[in-house]
Amino acid sequence: MGWRRRWPEQTRTRRPAVRKLTESEKTQIVETLNKGIAKSPVLTALGIQVRVARGRFYLERQSQEEGSETNTSVWARITPLDGTKPELLLEVGDRRASWSEIARGQAAKLIKIVASDSRGTFHGLGRLDASLRQLKKGQDRLPMKMDRNRGFKYEDAAEKASVQEALFHFFGLPIDVIAEPSAWYSYQRTPMIVEVSDDQTRVLVRFIATSLSGESFGGTCLYIHKDDGWAACTVKPSESETIATAVAWLVKRKWRAW
Repeated sequence: MGWRRRWPEQTRTRRPAVRKLTESEKTQIVETLNKGIAKSPVLTALGIQVRVARGRFYLERQSQEEGSETNTSVWARITPLDGTKPELLLEVGDRRASWSEIARGQAAKLIKIVASDSRGTFHGLGRLDASLRQLKKGQDRLPMKMDRNRGFKYEDAAEKASVQEALFHFFGLPIDVIAEPSAWYSYQRTPMIVEVSDDQTRVLVRFIATSLSGESFGGTCLYIHKDDGWAACTVKPSESETIATAVAWLVKRKWRAW
């Protein structure tokens, strides 16, 4: 009798059971999420909204480029879980329409996790969000200074500021423009300022990641101030060694980003 190889059975991870909510419970969760959004300068500036569908809660952002239709991107999904301890599941989606668990807890806890994200799971601007919560009444930005190596610190603190904090407080960029290279943030690449023009109207930022073999790779964004305000232009890495080469490449492409 011949041998027949038995391959191990592939089992799919069982999805947690969804708890059915009353209308009152749904309303309460939406109110809690909206309060968390209102308390977050970053989430407010990016226009994050809550949508309820099929018993779940979705955090969404609408954006619109000039001359194009409104685009809605889903940032996160929150699912009420069935069990002895009622709690909510926070997930993030990917391009394959699959969802990955980020955290579990109550609505107030989960929206804080989204607001404070500094890795790029949702936006990567968590440290900027924290600094904006420290603004006093009548204060738009916190005073900051730049050293010779393009490092940034607040005038009343020794701790080094993040690139996103510097772009907002020192250079004056709007939050939505800082967040535009969303792909680089979602890949959890670390931004670093590699060059600043003398008039501080052009800032070249490189998003770096290192592979297991030690090889560095990433993407580049040129933040540039024009007559109509600040803009973010992603640039082909091989064409972004300096601000001059990045601008030349963008001009050749009629300022069409990579």
